[in-house]
Amino acid sequence: MSVLIDKRTKVVVQGITGRDGSFHAKGMLDYGTRVVAGVTPARAGSEVHGVPVFGGVVEAVEETGANTSVIYVPAPFAADAIYEAADAGISLIVCITEGIPVRDMIGVWSYLEDLRQRPEGGPRLLGPNCPGLISPGLSKVGIMPGHICKPGRIGLVSRSGTLTYEVVDQLTRAGIGQSTCIGIGGDPVLGTNFLDALALFEGDDATDAVVLIGEIGGSDEEAAARFIQTRMSKPVVAFIAGRTAPPGKRMGHAGAIVSGGTGTAAEKIGAFRKAGVPVADLPSQIPGLVRAALAQPRRRKTVAKKKTTKSKPRARKAAPRQQTATRKRK
Repeated sequence: MSVLIDKRTKVVVQGITGRDGSFHAKGMLDYGTRVVAGVTPARAGSEVHGVPVFGGVVEAVEETGANTSVIYVPAPFAADAIYEAADAGISLIVCITEGIPVRDMIGVWSYLEDLRQRPEGGPRLLGPNCPGLISPGLSKVGIMPGHICKPGRIGLVSRSGTLTYEVVDQLTRAGIGQSTCIGIGGDPVLGTNFLDALALFEGDDATDAVVLIGEIGGSDEEAAARFIQTRMSKPVVAFIAGRTAPPGKRMGHAGAIVSGGTGTAAEKIGAFRKAGVPVADLPSQIPGLVRAALAQPRRRKTVAKKKTTKSKPRARKAAPRQQTATRKRK
């Protein structure tokens, strides 16, 4: 079992004829991912690495049964690509594209949320500005390097792409394999956040512990700490990037900015430690913390119920006598 993707995942690559789409489509094929279709309207009928190219996602889904989309479309057109994949019935949309305007993503988020309110549900969006995800030995969707991964039972979720690779490599070198590695992206408006990913790992029988890689900006890490403390039974190890970042200066991601004195690394580290989550000072410390956490697994915290004592049944009081009114005689 894995999270979100496995051997049954069928991928359609939106923007497959572009430089990035073509390059990473080949990487996914080489890893063993079932890339069944590509989409570029002006190149319909052609092939890329033996993958048929269609004019639209609807046609690609009808012809190939694709259930997952990965998007390498340039930023000005990426929001429309997400809408198209959602309308075609794709269940998982992975948007790699960086630089999508926040206003565009607010509209996308609202639209997908409306779709999820339907009885049949709606698609899950991963990203934008993310590296995708990989279930080692099963499938990868996106740009994560497969050779540094090893099948195992540790889940990983991260806002940072390159830190994901570094930590995965550290785990693999230490002999610790991964169940699924998820890059949620670093933009202010995301389709999948830490809480969503943690809930997936909590419900995954093939995951024994989780590594969470956060960074400065926003309050997602603080929310994740509260979720871990109250809703998770599996151990979690965290790392926060951006400890030396100056306030008010964006660091790498659009969402990685300390503004108004909030979103600092110190606040996030404090929230995790308050929740009982060990926080690494360096990525190289994570494998050791994972082993220590597995040796002392967390247990789900439950709210203590108030003891109730059965009271003896009280004797019913006798009904008061009815007083009869006497009429005055004339």
